[in-house]
Amino acid sequence: MEFQNKVAVVTGGASGIGAASARNFAARGARVVVADLNGDGAAAVADEIGGLGVACDVGDEADVGRLIAAAEAACGPVDILFNNAGIATGSDPLTTDIEVWQTQWQVNVMAHVYAVRAVLPGMLARGSGYLIHTASMAGILTSHGNLPYAATKHAVVGLAEWLSITYHDKGIRTSLLAPLGVRTPMLGDTDSPFARNAAGPIKEPEEVAEMVARAVEDERFLILTDDIAQTWMTFKDNDLERWLTGMRRLQAKIERELEG
Repeated sequence: MEFQNKVAVVTGGASGIGAASARNFAARGARVVVADLNGDGAAAVADEIGGLGVACDVGDEADVGRLIAAAEAACGPVDILFNNAGIATGSDPLTTDIEVWQTQWQVNVMAHVYAVRAVLPGMLARGSGYLIHTASMAGILTSHGNLPYAATKHAVVGLAEWLSITYHDKGIRTSLLAPLGVRTPMLGDTDSPFARNAAGPIKEPEEVAEMVARAVEDERFLILTDDIAQTWMTFKDNDLERWLTGMRRLQAKIERELEG
């Protein structure tokens, strides 16, 4: 799908991958609606690119409905939906409060469902549309330290695969972004034991935004941010037991560095 004259909604658009993608999509000719819980941040990015900024709690279905309604009222039917907003709170199952689990489930998974429910009927009626979902390599492999994040991102992978299988022949294209480390507020300290050992090569948000845009133009499902990600996926697929052993060793290394 080409971006020229398309209406694109980007959630989590006030910073990081979302902001970079909003700028990239606009540069390619799209009319971009920037959504974020940080309304001022969304408005600032939107003003920069001549788009529309909307404050939105993506974990609230009614708020997502208002976002899509505002986008369509201002710009027209949504052609491209980038479900990018996400959070990474939590730790292990014993110390993470259930409320944290619920909040992360709402933002990392149900936000995608709410937005798809809002735009998909129109896309199906027109026989055209594009759904982009930000997961993480934590959703294809896993992540060290943060179980809620790994579990919810696995759910996003399953959601995106299902949508691609079910609606592709009805004109709806789907892409899944599964980045390794990206220099965003979510990553935090890039010199932390996690970032050094498990995040892989750190990319800039602008690099990832360009990868997303090219995948949309090519109508390609899986977007990896580094070749090493494919190597790790192949390693897991070829010998799961050996991969698990390696991940346990890496977990032990990270724990030692945190203690030291």
